[in-house]
Amino acid sequence: MRYNFSEMTDRRNTNSVKWDVAANELPMWVADMDFRTAPGIVTAIKRKADTGIFGYEEVPTAYFEAVQHWYATEHSWAPNTDWMRFVTGVVPAISSAVRRVSHIGDNVLVQAPVYNIFYNSIVNNGRHVLSSDLQYHDGQYSIDWDDLTAKMADPLTTMMILCNPHNPVGKIWTADELKRIGQLAAENHVVVFADEIHGDITETGYGYTPFAAADEVCATNSITAVSPSKTFNVAALHAATLIIPNENLRNSVDRGINTDELAEPNAFAIDGSIAAYTTGAEWVHELNAQITANKQTLTQFIQKKLPQLRVITGHATYLVWIDCAEVTTDTTTLCAFIRKNTGLFISAGSVYGGDGHDFVRINVACPAERLQDGLDRLVAGVKDFQKA
Repeated sequence: MRYNFSEMTDRRNTNSVKWDVAANELPMWVADMDFRTAPGIVTAIKRKADTGIFGYEEVPTAYFEAVQHWYATEHSWAPNTDWMRFVTGVVPAISSAVRRVSHIGDNVLVQAPVYNIFYNSIVNNGRHVLSSDLQYHDGQYSIDWDDLTAKMADPLTTMMILCNPHNPVGKIWTADELKRIGQLAAENHVVVFADEIHGDITETGYGYTPFAAADEVCATNSITAVSPSKTFNVAALHAATLIIPNENLRNSVDRGINTDELAEPNAFAIDGSIAAYTTGAEWVHELNAQITANKQTLTQFIQKKLPQLRVITGHATYLVWIDCAEVTTDTTTLCAFIRKNTGLFISAGSVYGGDGHDFVRINVACPAERLQDGLDRLVAGVKDFQKA
């Protein structure tokens, strides 16, 4: 491999949210990788820093062309640059869109278990969370189409936040599934906000379909959010893009992100993002190979050492969803016990809603050596928990 994904980086005492832990602790929780970002991004940021001037920035056409180039070459979709709007992050953009597209008291539909911050963006803005929970059977998740149809048809449901691919279960929605969601949404006048921040992180041999690329119905009734933040581990650059083919919807959302002051980049956001999208493809391909290998290591290790746990097969994200129901239906207590007794810090699934109380989420975006340390701690923690 050209790039080094084995380096044991030391991120303690660097203001890292992930690594703000005790000296004996190993954090494998938040969606933040322990790999240095692509060299092209570092070079671009250094070049910008060397100017010594960090005044107000505007977003050049080259930024949107870089986004278009990335999606054309990596995902066979070349969205029109006129459809794009720069924002400082996907989560604030979701909150802004909730305020612009729905009304106080409306339902915003999600599919639990799902990224927990979606709930904050809904509830904090006076809307109601309406979940069409994913169905779990024999280690796989699927959509309950009858339930989704009924909840789309609720007169108070005006918006859906779609996680594509899905976090935390790692599921890549097929084009046919996306088309069916899009058709239901259009029939019921429900706008779909597609959070596609994990779309670039897919296992070797797998790809994802952007919601707006599924068909024209999906495109004309959706807001798609993309960002290099998860792909290249550059969340602190605060750069994301909204892609909105429908002009009327785009104008409404555009007014919201400007009112909410989400359209002004920091000094490194544009240069870093352009570098990511124009020089980072090979780095991402090697990253995905490493993550694929890490997932395989974890799955085989748990099958051998902790057969009472079940790893959910998900072909996207570097987050692994693990069924712990044979050990406990209270994984919040389990995770607290494991952290206290082994120092391993992983995420309890209850925050994601649905059947999350039976699951834990583990971040495997780290060197193989660190992953093995985490797995050894996991085995010790679960075994001690069962004895307690």
